[in-house]
Amino acid sequence: MDIYEEVKSAATIGISGHIRPDGDCVGSVMGLYLYLKKVCPDAKIQVMIEKPADVFSCVKGIDEIHTDFVSDVKEFDVFFALDTAKDRLGEAEKYFDEAAKKINIDHHISNKGCGDVNYIMPEASSTSELIYDVIADKSLLDEEIAKALYIGIIHDTGVFQYSNTAPSTLKAAAELISYGFDFPKLIDKTFYEKTYLQNQILGRALLESIVFMNGRCIVSMVDKKTMNFYDAEPHDLEGIVSQLRNTKGVECAIFMYQTDTLEYKVSLRSNGKVDVAKVAAFFGGGGHVRAAGVTMQGTFHDIVNNLSAQIAEQL
Repeated sequence: MDIYEEVKSAATIGISGHIRPDGDCVGSVMGLYLYLKKVCPDAKIQVMIEKPADVFSCVKGIDEIHTDFVSDVKEFDVFFALDTAKDRLGEAEKYFDEAAKKINIDHHISNKGCGDVNYIMPEASSTSELIYDVIADKSLLDEEIAKALYIGIIHDTGVFQYSNTAPSTLKAAAELISYGFDFPKLIDKTFYEKTYLQNQILGRALLESIVFMNGRCIVSMVDKKTMNFYDAEPHDLEGIVSQLRNTKGVECAIFMYQTDTLEYKVSLRSNGKVDVAKVAAFFGGGGHVRAAGVTMQGTFHDIVNNLSAQIAEQL
């Protein structure tokens, strides 16, 4: 795909990503936005996603996002769904459905493509790497576009430690850092650094975690009462499930937080022996072999029991 060829005649372009945007969602959306503003200067281009975490304030144009999902454009000439299928676009789904041309770019194996044009590459490290791929003329990249795409890549590869890191990923990253931004600081500020509140709730989640299946699985949960006590938002919980996965002897980690009465957002991580995308898909979620998620209904113990049955089949 040459992304410019897909949009060059468009007067209005919309871009969105999934609800609760993570680093790859923000990086791919903003990288594409900055690129299209450069190559389509006469087009009206709007980004619609939920408000990103404060750590991404370093990305150029982040304050131009329509976080209220209000637009005076009723039918976009082109609308992009990035890093997700359309069912996780939230309030932006209606704009995607009504667009004259729909483009879906994603790397999740559970996404079969929901656009008129689909670029779904499950073997890719991140959607940000795919945006890098579809910019045919790399001379049009600049420091700000490179920074956004680099953020997306480091977040979905765990700073190049996950198995989705391929030679092509490292080549793309090498090209991106050649634009001169302070990439060690960017990694530290957006990936590793945590607030005092985030460290507190991480500590509590680790302290209250439970190992089961002879130590091969670990689970922890944060309920609404705890979230309210710490005045925590969902983005404050990022990284907890990965820390659980680092427990010696654990093959599969489960972390969940309560979103409503008898409803939990569940994150799954694997060290390779469990295909957590398959587990999540069984309950209507999706993701990757080693990282997946799903929203489930029931009590904490019901959900753990249901997940355990699927995990046990693989272990």
